[in-house]
Amino acid sequence: MSKTLSYPELAALLQSRAGVTVDPGELERPGSYFDDFGVDSLGLLGVVGELENRHGLKVTSGAESAKTPAEFVQLVNASLAPKGA
Repeated sequence: MSKTLSYPELAALLQSRAGVTVDPGELERPGSYFDDFGVDSLGLLGVVGELENRHGLKVTSGAESAKTPAEFVQLVNASLAPKGA
């Protein structure tokens, strides 16, 4: 996994950690909400935990309560960005 989270990577994580299969293109669609795909905060918490394990750092607090895929990706990528960049 790269140092940024992409929509295809998010779709794979949602499948493995939340048990929800989602097309990455649907995640990118403006106006899409996690509720639309049956993803709840517990599912996102599993995804956050996996990202933290992979990268060895804390993902921004609140990512697990993101309402949209775009918001989640933005919060995660801000956490993964090198400090001072």
